[in-house]
Amino acid sequence: MNEPKAIPEPFDPCERAPSYVRSIAPYQPGKPISELAREMGLDEAGIIKLASNENPRGASPLALAAAKAALEEAGRYPDGNGFELKKTIASRLGVGMQTVVLGNGSNDVLELAAHAFLTPGASAVYSQHAFAVYPLVTQAIGARGIEVAARDFGHDLEAMAMAIQDDTRIVFVANPNNPTGTWVAPDGVRRFLRKVPARVLVVLDEAYSEYLPPAEQADSAGWLREFPNLVVSRTLSKAYGLAGLRIGFALAHPQVADLMNRVRQPFNVNSVAQAAAVAALSDEEFVRQSFELNRAGMQQLTQGFEKLGLAWIPSRGNFVSFRAGNAQGVYQGLLRRGVIVRPIGSYGMPQHLRVTVGLASENRRFLDALATVLSGKS
Repeated sequence: MNEPKAIPEPFDPCERAPSYVRSIAPYQPGKPISELAREMGLDEAGIIKLASNENPRGASPLALAAAKAALEEAGRYPDGNGFELKKTIASRLGVGMQTVVLGNGSNDVLELAAHAFLTPGASAVYSQHAFAVYPLVTQAIGARGIEVAARDFGHDLEAMAMAIQDDTRIVFVANPNNPTGTWVAPDGVRRFLRKVPARVLVVLDEAYSEYLPPAEQADSAGWLREFPNLVVSRTLSKAYGLAGLRIGFALAHPQVADLMNRVRQPFNVNSVAQAAAVAALSDEEFVRQSFELNRAGMQQLTQGFEKLGLAWIPSRGNFVSFRAGNAQGVYQGLLRRGVIVRPIGSYGMPQHLRVTVGLASENRRFLDALATVLSGKS
């Protein structure tokens, strides 16, 4: 007698993924030029992208030359320990090589810190309107995010210190912050570090520090001697113009750096990026000129907002967020005119748009297009 066949249990492997992963809203980058060209039937050459906080000057000629030379060895794996790049960073910032952790962009560094120190059920503290990656990496691990209300669109560090709980493992602080451009003076950050329990890691994200005037730049590398629970995150995607090569790094106490390196993927920074980064870090004149261009461009944009009667958030980065009212409508109107900026409704700012400081001609084109859109002209 034949046995009845068992009815197979329906199986969807996606349903077996953790619920906290299935509920993640993926990070939305700035719209690429090629995508807008396809959507709107526009000529790519006539589109300007001011959406992703890239350096409008591109990369240093020294970095480009080093990258081209490194391509000759593209058939070989990169130095997995990044010796030359770590040596350059350590020498430049006055730290030991054992404090440097390399990342595939600073996003990778933020993930390394989260993977090394967060666990399911633990918590991480970050500010309202702060960089989207902080809640993303927290949720991806199954940890609990504690979002602290912003003060004037910026970090309320006193409230963030008070929000730390027994299960808190990491506090994320962006200074300057993206997308608001707000900034806390070094003395304020140090006061905050003194309030944070030594058992809690503070990840200080300084992706835009090169756009601060020298007098406002913190000696955060030097703070590592006083605060072993501090991780300083930097990137070469912004002022150094290497966004396409994805390279960032962290500075941390050697024991913290060791743990981050244990969860780091082998060869996470490719050989072309390493070579370009070493050269870029030596080109101080390129960074100085980028700073000056940004300062002039920021003035150009904010004066334009003032003439248009628009409010904006004073920014210390290479971008500025402005209140646009019907932000989505303005965004779409700019797209139709071949100008890409960044909607930031996902940051809890549905009436604002963020625009990157571009070349003078790009800033002028953006302001002209914005005036046209706001006037209601077709």
